[in-house]
Amino acid sequence: MLTFIGLGLYDERSITVEGREALRSADRAFAEFYTSKLIGTTVEELADHHDVDIDVRDRAGVEQDAEAILDAADDGDAAFLTAGDTMISTTHVDLRLRAHERGIETRIVHGVTAQSAASGLTGLQNYRFGKATTLPFPYAHGADGTPKSVVDTIGDNRERGLHTLVYLDIKVGYERAGVDADDEYMTGEFAAGEFARDWDGDALGVVVARAGSPEPVVAADRLSALAEREFGDPLHMLIVPASLHDLEAEALSAFGDAPSDLIDENTV
Repeated sequence: MLTFIGLGLYDERSITVEGREALRSADRAFAEFYTSKLIGTTVEELADHHDVDIDVRDRAGVEQDAEAILDAADDGDAAFLTAGDTMISTTHVDLRLRAHERGIETRIVHGVTAQSAASGLTGLQNYRFGKATTLPFPYAHGADGTPKSVVDTIGDNRERGLHTLVYLDIKVGYERAGVDADDEYMTGEFAAGEFARDWDGDALGVVVARAGSPEPVVAADRLSALAEREFGDPLHMLIVPASLHDLEAEALSAFGDAPSDLIDENTV
């Protein structure tokens, strides 16, 4: 059995009760934290809290050489852990398919996702979000300015009256320069600055910082203004809304301290 377990958004306690029970009953536990991380804890604290040993795999150890995971699942019960939900954004469908091809039973224990948290914290209605996109670090995509595909996604969504959730790039140290390199997290202010420069600085943006933590931050303002602020520790997300319904406008004013003139400009 291979059980995919979403750990939630912040620390060792963010996992569901079902996920906790599945993790503690597994014979082997594997994890990856290159797509997202639990900022409020460490691997050691996570392992100690759940009284398990956790084998953290790099990208190659999951996407190219997953035999250790599959062998463990073939011989007994293996758990595969990721932050958030293992099949939303940090998707591992390929690993599940490889297990299926070997006749290994699979199970998914879902966790809270950044996508649902973005809607819940901001008050922007979940069914009004369109296609999400990821803003990579400039050195990662090699082009000048914000990638056209990212801007096009926002434009296409807005034409349809849909909000855009922009995931901000994460670079794990060992993927860039070796195991001793620091991890790198794109900030909301950096992302807002990129869009302000290359797209529309007057447009409404919403930064969500540390979703799932005891004190998350929601800030709504013009992209150019968000670019001048600092939102502290990771992880951050950026939302570019379409036109707002009345309830959404009220929520961004109340929970994101959005300027009243900007809310008026963007409310249907």
